Amino acid sequence: MSLKKLIVFFCFPVWVFSQNITVDSQLFTPQQLIEDVLVDSNCISNVQVTNFIGGDFGGVDQSYGYFNANGSNFPFEEGIVLSTGMLQNVPGPNSELNGDSANDWEGDDDLEEILDNPNTITLNATILEFTFESIASEVRFRYLFASEEYQATNGQTCTFSDAFGFLIREQGTDTFENIALVPGTDIPVAVTTVHPEIPGECEAVNEFFFDTFNDANDPNVAIDFNGQTTILEARTLIEPNVTYEVKLVIADALDVILDSAVFLEAGSFQLGTDLGEDRTILGDNPVCFGDSITLSADEPSATAFQWFQNGNILPETSNELEVIENGFYEVIITLGNGCEAFGEITIEFDDTPVILTNSSLNQCDLNGDGLTQYNLFDAAELIIGNLENVEITTFFLENPEINPNATEITNPEVFNNTIPNQIIYAQGVSLLGCTAIASLTLTTGEPLFISNQAFCDNDQDRFDGITTINLSTLTSQIQNEIPANTTISYFLNENDALLEINEIDTSFTNSISFEDTIILRLSENDECAFLSEIIIEIIPPALLVENEVVDYCIISFPEVITLESGVLENSDEFTYSWQLDTIELNLFTETIDVNESGIYTVTVTNQNGCSITRDIEVQNIDPPTIIDIITEEINDNNYAVTIVVDGNGSYEYSIESEFGPYQDSSVFSNVTPGFYTIYVRDINDCGTDS
Repeated sequence: MSLKKLIVFFCFPVWVFSQNITVDSQLFTPQQLIEDVLVDSNCISNVQVTNFIGGDFGGVDQSYGYFNANGSNFPFEEGIVLSTGMLQNVPGPNSELNGDSANDWEGDDDLEEILDNPNTITLNATILEFTFESIASEVRFRYLFASEEYQATNGQTCTFSDAFGFLIREQGTDTFENIALVPGTDIPVAVTTVHPEIPGECEAVNEFFFDTFNDANDPNVAIDFNGQTTILEARTLIEPNVTYEVKLVIADALDVILDSAVFLEAGSFQLGTDLGEDRTILGDNPVCFGDSITLSADEPSATAFQWFQNGNILPETSNELEVIENGFYEVIITLGNGCEAFGEITIEFDDTPVILTNSSLNQCDLNGDGLTQYNLFDAAELIIGNLENVEITTFFLENPEINPNATEITNPEVFNNTIPNQIIYAQGVSLLGCTAIASLTLTTGEPLFISNQAFCDNDQDRFDGITTINLSTLTSQIQNEIPANTTISYFLNENDALLEINEIDTSFTNSISFEDTIILRLSENDECAFLSEIIIEIIPPALLVENEVVDYCIISFPEVITLESGVLENSDEFTYSWQLDTIELNLFTETIDVNESGIYTVTVTNQNGCSITRDIEVQNIDPPTIIDIITEEINDNNYAVTIVVDGNGSYEYSIESEFGPYQDSSVFSNVTPGFYTIYVRDINDCGTDS
């Protein structure tokens, strides 16, 4: 069976006397030590010692035996002690460091296995094993641990400890459980797990359960160990009337240099009942303000119950007690065989009420149907109000205070309401685990409709309906359509806008040609006030022919040539303006007449204000002037003739007649000897020469 381990501590006043404890290894047999000293009760039955192991000190001493406080300040009046050394070295004063050993004194495999520490190799194990039965569901006993390993100024305290355990299992099963644990934990009690701060070496660990370092110069120290824990109590739940095995074991770890001992109080092996763990503010688990807690003492053979608060008898005599105020509560249960079982628990109440504020959370609604998406945690501050150390953790569709099976909302960050003005419930939890419920009404704002917004396709190289929009320009265009004192932000979709994620900061590039949408979020006091879907229209400019170069014959001046804007569409839809070398000409027609060279730029604007420009370069063309004729004899009666011309036009050449034929090349081959007239003319009729 599984054993639930419970360990609590008790603090007792220390009375100062001038004696040390006494010990005796011969007064009681192992059976008597367990049955008559530790148990000493007819309510624990069938107590039988099955094994005892200690150091062999030649028959003059043992490593276990009986102790008596002998009028000293030791917390226990009497009991049994198990040591990793000679029993005679246990009594005080703390005058020397003890590190006894004996021949063939081995460790214990069960202890090593239960501690599950590869560095814990045990030696000098002292063991008392016994079986027992109980009519109750819990047994307990009190003990303290002492060791020479405790060093007030030595880092050894931080890293070294002997080992001990109180191991228990149902008879016939294989696995022990250790109930010698630091209270409220599953950590075995040891020097390294219970000690104060060792200055310059390590921080305190479970210091509350450490009692004292024993002064080596004080003759009144009761035991000869450097330090000791407070009184601790080991508890375990058991099955009534079932036989259990207990193994009390302590051993040196790694070496035998420094001894340790565990002291068990006489008569403390008693029946108990589990009332649950203490509920304290220090333990971070008090009962919440305004609540109550019912203590239940369930023992199958119980015949009577008596409850106490802070030592005062209470009128309740049933197996349950409703607790509504702080106190140390005890119960004495009379069992069917006349024995008694004891239970105790400390109950404290949190004195700070958790009162949450019923609130509402408004969210934008894109289409006005009252349904939208919420991050419910946006309402946390409103619900918590001025409370400190309270966190909103959970939301429910129904009130869990009325319906224990209320449906938890599993996606509070992206919750979609199912009806307009839906009411849900928020649960707040304090640092001490106290909870409260508040209602949260989910409201929506009115939709906001923004007119379509047009932007020009400003990519002069390709007009594909895809362009980049400066969001500050969009904001200025819609300024007259949005409420004042709102904060504007833009998103690609409704979900992002509602959750305020992936905000578009400075510019928006549409992904659908010529028409796309963008979501506008307007916030007021950090809450969403309006959402609107804005349709973005991308307007292409006029379609023009490409830039070109036009020739102007100088010899034709002052005649003019006509420049065309190059619009390939209906010209009635556009306006025009012209520049010459970036200087405005104040000409606003589709065509202009010019007789001056330079770069003419026409800007064509459509009815939506989208403009495009085209450049027409007018270059002066000079008439040709023959400046040289070069002849080269190739062979007899065969010459090559090259005509060299000055001018910037496009020329053609004839060596036969002014009427041609003409050729593009200025070189004539295979010319025979004779007289020739050379003709050169501009192909655009800008002059001739011969």
